Amino acid sequence: MTATILKWPAFLAAACFLAATGSAAGAEPSAKDSRPNVLLIITDDQGYGDLGFHGNPKIRTPNLDKLARESVRGEYFYVSPVCAPTRASLMTGRYSYRTGVVDTYLGRALMHPDEVTLAEMLSAAGYRTGIFGKWHLGDNYPMRAIDQGFQESLVLKGGGIGQPSDPPGGESYFDPILQHNGQPLKTKGYCSDVFTDAAMQFITENRDRPFFVYLAFNAPHTPLQVPDRYYQAYQHVNLAQSEFPSQGHPLPREADQETTAKVYGMVNNIDDNLGRLLAKLDALQLATNTIVIFLTDNGPQQVRYNAGLLERKGSVHEGGIRVPFFVHWPGTLEAGRKVDRIAAHIDIAPTLLEACGVPKPEGVKFDGRSLLPLLTGEKIDWPDRTLFFQWHRGDEPELYRAFAARSHQFKLVQPLGAQAKMPETRAFKLYEMSRDPFELHDVAAEHADVVVQMRQAYEQWFQDVSRTRGYAPPRIHLGAPQENPVTLTRQDWRGPQAGWATNSLGHWEVRVTQAGVYAIRLTFPAVTGAATAHLSLREVALQKELPPGATECAFESVRLSSGPGRLEAWLSTEKETMGIRYVEVKRIE
Repeated sequence: MTATILKWPAFLAAACFLAATGSAAGAEPSAKDSRPNVLLIITDDQGYGDLGFHGNPKIRTPNLDKLARESVRGEYFYVSPVCAPTRASLMTGRYSYRTGVVDTYLGRALMHPDEVTLAEMLSAAGYRTGIFGKWHLGDNYPMRAIDQGFQESLVLKGGGIGQPSDPPGGESYFDPILQHNGQPLKTKGYCSDVFTDAAMQFITENRDRPFFVYLAFNAPHTPLQVPDRYYQAYQHVNLAQSEFPSQGHPLPREADQETTAKVYGMVNNIDDNLGRLLAKLDALQLATNTIVIFLTDNGPQQVRYNAGLLERKGSVHEGGIRVPFFVHWPGTLEAGRKVDRIAAHIDIAPTLLEACGVPKPEGVKFDGRSLLPLLTGEKIDWPDRTLFFQWHRGDEPELYRAFAARSHQFKLVQPLGAQAKMPETRAFKLYEMSRDPFELHDVAAEHADVVVQMRQAYEQWFQDVSRTRGYAPPRIHLGAPQENPVTLTRQDWRGPQAGWATNSLGHWEVRVTQAGVYAIRLTFPAVTGAATAHLSLREVALQKELPPGATECAFESVRLSSGPGRLEAWLSTEKETMGIRYVEVKRIE
């Protein structure tokens, strides 16, 4: 797990070379190809109220505000309550439950590799595709971004920097160790700046052909690490609740001043990077032929101003799933147009395919629909529909637990049980959203027929998405030439005792792609006394005694047969059993 160290601009030069010399999966575009470019920007845990355009008087987002004014805006645009499910839907145009992504960690954020992504669809049509930032749909082959259609990839591992998926020494937002086309790379600078620089260079190198850039910031997600000058800009600003507009739902408690200052600083930095990015499009004369989409992946994680919406990240109330949605395409879309029809993450892939003139591949089934007629103002019949949202902790979704069904007029909600078991008594709430967008008044008693109708629609949806493939996780491949060695982390292990604590225990669902001899290395915090390391996979069961102070254990020349299996690795002492931090598996012959 040694990271290659490339300094700027050496890294950019390497990226440029790959961008210039790589070939698309499909036909090469002509020099006069006029199909629009796509720049899809998503931020992490930035709430609806975290920009000035939505009434926040304290945060400084001039570039986002300008983009909002010059874009078509989705007034009621929805995503999932947490990040990985949103990203799965964004990439596939399908509800995340169809893709295998049901949660954010412990092996529940792995997308099945047979899902066809937007990057695969566009690259097959001759687009150059690049991702910069957060993928969060699998760290290992065959589920990485580079396995799923992205020809250039500079990404963090897992769900964010500062999590157990980080490579050793890569836990900081400053000078992070990222994954560049599948290889660890030590970068220099603040992560949001690094991702923006790489995206800008990719655009520059591909300005003469259609490109798809997915810029997925991991800010303002925790840990709240921010450059000093951005934090200091808010450190002494009065961010008390009384300083913000009073509408909808008040905050459940006073927001923490320091936390909010850090979040606002991180968003301020994103805003500056957005300004740099849009200026680059102007300088390259690409602005009028580039579709720019901005959204966020869910509501805010911490308590802070959220424009009066109810609840926040993790909830199926509006504060958890309603987000900003701006679509900017000068000369094609009318600046300032508002779309008041409900829309969601599942609509972005079909919308972009239509806008780019790329037919949907045979066999691909979208849950979303193209929003292009609404964005352009075309006068068409747009029948109402019901959108569905659900999330809770656990390996498998459970009927009725923490869900919402949203039509244009009504929203049915059962909000309980997102991170704990659902109570025996189910509480269905109904809101007439066309009159009550803040979810202030439960009208279930007055519209019992609507409750029954929407509950039945939800039940049918739940059964449908659950039948797609079930919820058995996809398997990480070992021994494949596309990734060798493979590093397994606590991000993707599973089991009832799996977690991120030191004493957590879990296993990895894997597939040995080639029978052969493997070297397997376990890495863990230093043991304080005598301990035993254990390894189990299919017919293999090994153990080795460790001296006090040991931090790793190597099992050399392990012969593995091909096929699916469950890899387990742990340490035992006289008093306790502990999990492993990393398992590296390398096929050597």
